[in-house]
Formats: sequence, C-alpha cells, structure tokens
Amino acid sequence: MNESSNEKVRCLIIGSGPAGITAAIYATRSNLFPVLYEGIQPGGQLTTTSEVENFPGYPSPVTGIELMEDLRKQAVRLGADIRPGIVTSVNLSSPPFLITIDGEKELEAETLIIATGASAKYLGLPDEQKYAGMGVSACATCDGFFYRNKSVAVVGGGNTACEEALYLASLASKVYLIVRKSCLRASMVIQDRVFHHPKIEVLFDHNTLGLFGEKGVEGARLVKYQGQPEEEVVNIAIDGFFLAIGHTPNSGIFREWLKTDDSGYIKTLPGTSQTAIPGVFAAGDVADPHYQQAITAAASGCRAALDADRYLLSK
Repeated sequence: MNESSNEKVRCLIIGSGPAGITAAIYATRSNLFPVLYEGIQPGGQLTTTSEVENFPGYPSPVTGIELMEDLRKQAVRLGADIRPGIVTSVNLSSPPFLITIDGEKELEAETLIIATGASAKYLGLPDEQKYAGMGVSACATCDGFFYRNKSVAVVGGGNTACEEALYLASLASKVYLIVRKSCLRASMVIQDRVFHHPKIEVLFDHNTLGLFGEKGVEGARLVKYQGQPEEEVVNIAIDGFFLAIGHTPNSGIFREWLKTDDSGYIKTLPGTSQTAIPGVFAAGDVADPHYQQAITAAASGCRAALDADRYLLSK
C-alpha cells in the first residue's frame, strides 16, 4: 500500500472498554473526529460481568453488556467512528504513527490513545468458562457484594489475593484462600491480617481441580499435596470462586516502542496519560496495575482525550 493511500486520522483510539469509549466521547466533543477500533473483545472486560452496581448514574443493577452498549450509543450519537477490527502492528517511530488493522489496512494517526485493557489470568479450567457469571469472578470489588453472608474462595497467594480475601471477608460469611504453595507471597503486614481474620481459612498446598453445582457454583474440588505420597482430594462448599492470580496487560505490540513496568503495564508521565512518546497516550487497565475499575478506566479515557486535544493544539 502506498503511503499516500493510507487513511489519515487525527485521533485513533484502540480498545472499546470504558476507557476507549469515554475517550471517543471526549475526543468527538473536541472535534478530533476520532476513529475507534473495537479490538478482540468489543466492550472490553466489563461485558463479562453479570451485574454492575457501582457505576455512577445507574441506580439499579445493570449488566456489563448493557452498560457498555449505553456508552457506545452515546459515543456514536456524538459522532464517533467506531469500527470492528484488531490492531496487528504499529510503528511509533515518529508522527504520524503508522497503524495496521487486521494485517491489511493501514492508517496514519496524528495522535494515538491506547486503551487495550488487561486480561485476568485464569487457571485454565473448563469450569471457569462453564460458570462464568454464575459464581466465577476475577474482580472481588466488582462482584463481592453479591456474596454477602455467603461462602467464597479466593485463589492466589500474593498481595492481591490477600487483599481480595480481606475485602470479601467484610461481606461473606466464610472465605477460603486457596494457595498452591506452602506460604504466602504477600507482605508480612497483609499476611498477619489474613491469618488473624476469623472468617478467613488459608488452604496451603492446595490446587483447584474443578468446580461443581447445578445452576451455579456450589463447591470446588481441590487436591492437597498434589503429586506427593500424601495427596488428597477434598471438596469445599462455596457460592463464589474468585481468581486473584494477576492480570496481563494487553500491551504486547506496543512494548517495542513504549516504556512498561515489569508486568507490562504502560508507563505514563505522572498526572497525565502521556507515554514516553509525545502524541501517544494510554488509558484504562493497560496502564493501571492498581485500581482496574470501570469508573477509573472511564476517567482515564477522558484524560487521554483531553491530553490528545492539548497536544494537537500545541502543534
């Protein structure tokens, strides 16, 4: 494809979760005529959440799919150009940035907003898909409310798992912390809180074999001391199964060009969405290893659009 035949875009947004769609809303209102490519999961991670109760403006619970559809409709009404497609390669050596869609179509973008999100890590059990939205979750702060006075399990042994176990213990009647090793990796302060919490039971040297239940999760089948002479299969009764073994930021194709932390989260200049490359901005979970909430992602999408507008005005 000749360079002259490439489509030229003032503001290109990659990703269609709360960060990307909010960036499109603000960029449209700033007359940046944004083009947004939805990516591999239109609507982002939120579309896998059964009910959302903590997004401002929704007094009644709403499904993640409904919430993202509302945001999408708002962006389209304002004039955002939202398209299906996956970004397969980028060249960020100098503006305009060269972006390839689906391995074929090429665009030149004056500004680029990366809102590709992060994917929760799962154990890889078929039951995780079977019970998705019916007891399996990767976000305690998103879904913990639905397990008030119920029994739940959290998988993981790091800070995140312990923090989620403590959070769930403020709601649930019982919390099992399933740890595959014989010790926790969390900080000593957090470990101490976990060990002294009356509702939390730590199951060391346990691995999850599967889940069971009729209309949702009713229990988990675990193996203790897997592969050892004293190996034992045990069942625990639970209503919810929470994964807390980390997230993987969807930043792979950008790492050649941008600075990331050790886990792959894109680094931005403090207080902004600006990456190490002027004109390239990052918003949402791909640049947020800490909060990872729909509302914080949406807020960062707003910031990215405003930063992109100011960048273009400065030029």
